[in-house]
Amino acid sequence: MPTHPTPHGERPHARGRLNQPPPDTATDFPTIAAAREAARSCRRCPLWHDATQTVFGEGLDHPEIVFVGEQPGDQEDLAGRPFVGPAGRLLDAVLDDASIDRAKVYVTNAVKHFKFEPRGKRRIHSKPNAGEIRACRWWLEKELALTVPKLVVALGATAAHALLGEVVSVTQLRGQTVYRSDGLRVFVTIHPSFILRLPEEVDKRAERARFLEDMRAVARMMAA
Repeated sequence: MPTHPTPHGERPHARGRLNQPPPDTATDFPTIAAAREAARSCRRCPLWHDATQTVFGEGLDHPEIVFVGEQPGDQEDLAGRPFVGPAGRLLDAVLDDASIDRAKVYVTNAVKHFKFEPRGKRRIHSKPNAGEIRACRWWLEKELALTVPKLVVALGATAAHALLGEVVSVTQLRGQTVYRSDGLRVFVTIHPSFILRLPEEVDKRAERARFLEDMRAVARMMAA
């Protein structure tokens, strides 16, 4: 588990699992575009079978910030683009309020295929398991190696798990920066879908305000 915070509220990550090479011999890619094209035919876990398509990351090739969510939702699966559904629209609005230009960042997910349960004509989101996260982490590490960001924002528990290599508590780490063993900084916060799931409007407004403060903290880190 991560160690205690440093005096600046940042945590070094104690384990070096993600500093090790991925457990297979797949081809290295010279560019994000090449990796995105190769991911179209990914079969690293069974999720590809029912999903419409691979949903790879998009944005600047060399951004200062990479945002990592959990997985594509129904609208993302159909569009083939990350964060274009309700949670993506909320993220866009909050980033705009925090003066972070989404056009200048890179957004992706820990898992690249939509995992769901059919309910009549609807497809209901289903949380990725540890094996699926581990299988797709290979692609996430390729994205990070190619984009070389100064900071990665983990949106939710699945993203934090994929980035840090183990299950962590978003409640405990929220608003803090964890240093991985390879030196990469990971800022931990909630996924915007958490706000959308809250039943009471007053709770949604309060959580949105807190999420905005998290994004303003990210903006300050980049301006420092």
